[in-house]
Amino acid sequence: AEGVPPPTDVSYDWLDPITVRVSWQKPIGNFNYKYKLLTRNKEQNKYKNFTAELLTENMTTGNWKYLIRTVKTCDKGTYESPEVSIIIEFPVPRAEVHDIKCLITRKIGRNCSWIPGNQPLEFFYRTSGISNVNHFRACKLLHSGPTRNGCYLEDVGVADDICLLFKTQTGNSTSTFNIKPMIDPPELSVREGGDELELSWTPLEDFKTCIWEYNVCYNKCNHLVKCLHFTSKEMPMPVAYDNRCRYDFWYSVKTTIYYTPVFSDRSKVVSYGTNEPADETLTVVAIVLPIILSVCIFLSCYCFRRYSFVICPVIPDPSAIFKEMMMSGNKELKTTGTLYAPVPEAIESCRVDPVP
Repeated sequence: AEGVPPPTDVSYDWLDPITVRVSWQKPIGNFNYKYKLLTRNKEQNKYKNFTAELLTENMTTGNWKYLIRTVKTCDKGTYESPEVSIIIEFPVPRAEVHDIKCLITRKIGRNCSWIPGNQPLEFFYRTSGISNVNHFRACKLLHSGPTRNGCYLEDVGVADDICLLFKTQTGNSTSTFNIKPMIDPPELSVREGGDELELSWTPLEDFKTCIWEYNVCYNKCNHLVKCLHFTSKEMPMPVAYDNRCRYDFWYSVKTTIYYTPVFSDRSKVVSYGTNEPADETLTVVAIVLPIILSVCIFLSCYCFRRYSFVICPVIPDPSAIFKEMMMSGNKELKTTGTLYAPVPEAIESCRVDPVP
């Protein structure tokens, strides 16, 4: 817009491994500035500079890009300058680390663990927020296992938002994360009530005031039925029950959007009931009956082919018989073969004399 100068001398500097400050020169006049991260649509208003926490876990292209423009508001309306972009590069390459989890525990506070990459890593942490810049602390209670390494964070509250820093021992690679706290899946209670099963969970001691979202899936007679979603306000959750089947449940939980984000991994399978043997009568009938019918059909076809001349004799054509009679006329039929001739019997002659 005419008369609204764009920001000048835009620059940035890192205040600590996750905090960057972007600044520019303010021109003469009554101006405000708007800026936004290119990957987000939300704009924010600032007067001269801004500070942001940038984490390598959110990097998609290896850097971050901000767009900044000058805004002037007066009686006639609002005027804006063209946007000026600034690309923020991370100082060093990212360190390789996988599957980071931070589990809330009652005795210790929080147990963060991870799968290291191809070289040893040093671990640091601090509470999120601009007021905690350069307050990273080294881990005092490291632990390790066959595949995972970890750290017990004693001085972290249940609701604290934690930023984690991993770097190689030489310092030439670094990765940063903001990991939401996790909990162990709460214990599931299954109670039979008539033709339903009632599912409920024991409230977590540190989160009694929270409303939880449950994602529950279950098998019935070894077949997946469906997954259900509900909140802790809807407990106990009813499930239609068939006492001839075993039910296998597994689930995960998380807080609703109105509370500190906390979630759990998927639970172990919890089983209820047993699978009764199925009635095999129908199975036997379904197998044997088609076999019997097939044998009967085969025998019927065989008998029909063998005795077809009896069942369906060949009937002479009357017209052919009549034609043969006309062609033969009064000729004697020739015999083919020897006819039976009776043997003459011996007859004795007798004489009868009259009696005088």
